Amino acid sequence: MPIAAAANENLAHISNVLIYSAMAVYTLAFLAHIAEWVFGSRSAVGRTAAAITAEAGAGAGAAAAASAQGGGTAVLERPKVVTRSAAGRRDVPDGPGAAGTSEKGDVYGRIAISLTVLSFLLHAGSVLTRALSVERAPWGNMYEFSTTFGMTVVGVYLGLLAAKKNVRWIGLPLVTTILLDLGLAVSVLYTESDQLVPALHSYWLWIHVSTAILCGAAFWVGACSTLLYLFRDGYEARLVEGRTGAGLRRHLDELPQDRKYARFKAKLALYTDNPMSRLPSAASLDKLGYRINATVFPLWTFTIVAGAIWAEAAWGRYWGWDPKEVWSFITWVAYACYLHARATAGWKGRKAAYIALAAFGCYIFNYYGVNIFVTGKHSYAGV
Repeated sequence: MPIAAAANENLAHISNVLIYSAMAVYTLAFLAHIAEWVFGSRSAVGRTAAAITAEAGAGAGAAAAASAQGGGTAVLERPKVVTRSAAGRRDVPDGPGAAGTSEKGDVYGRIAISLTVLSFLLHAGSVLTRALSVERAPWGNMYEFSTTFGMTVVGVYLGLLAAKKNVRWIGLPLVTTILLDLGLAVSVLYTESDQLVPALHSYWLWIHVSTAILCGAAFWVGACSTLLYLFRDGYEARLVEGRTGAGLRRHLDELPQDRKYARFKAKLALYTDNPMSRLPSAASLDKLGYRINATVFPLWTFTIVAGAIWAEAAWGRYWGWDPKEVWSFITWVAYACYLHARATAGWKGRKAAYIALAAFGCYIFNYYGVNIFVTGKHSYAGV
């Protein structure tokens, strides 16, 4: 029987130094992204609203001309109905991005990307040295899973940027999430570098857990896109109705004081319309979220199957309704429902988006909730 090597304390210490260094650089990237949004152009709202207003005005002018030429009674065209439950129905162009048309904002955005690349390299170095310190896969407990998960999310984001995809707007929520993830990892989930429990000594650790991490990273990008789609869709609906900028202020002034929730929504919209105007269109965000989730869903299916095969090798059964197994299956069902809803008439758009966010919530609970609060055969959290 092979004897597990003792942990290399020097490499473990280097790993800790690198992860704190990465957090420091991520913080600088966060501040640079804030500056990018602050200095971003404010003219996008006016240009987009003017384009839609002009289009609507041209339609109204044509109807009025037809009425004048007709003499007495005019036959009006059926008004167009804006359907918020379906994505991509409005002919609204993509926003100019976080920096808008501001050169200064673009410079800060480029600085933020450069800092994100640097922090990713430090982050990857921390994960690598952690693995070398114990000569095994660096995801044997919640601390290691969290740090590797964060690194993979950033890797997916940088990969999309390298593929020339228009995803720089993800930068601010990305580094915010990574800082929260790493902050929780080093303060609450931290575990000393050590060897695995006997049940985890298997090559399936490399296959099963690595695919789970990759799926989670891609699901995060899909969930971020879907969440922002909901906000952007609401903005576009108000844009068509003329309830942005001055129109929204008039609407807020007309709302009675006792309608507190409606006034709260109007005030929230007033403060978020500017950043929403710089995002890609609702149709583009919805399409990105769908494509990512649809692409990763087969890999999540494989993750569950690989876990079942490993369970049979470790415990002598493929499926035992362990809490982790149950919630992995619930997550699978939730994403299957989303993909089905996305292809079903009447469920596209906002309804399907809510299901996608619920599915990602199941994934998060399967990781944090089940590992911390539920006891089962997968209780290797280390906390």
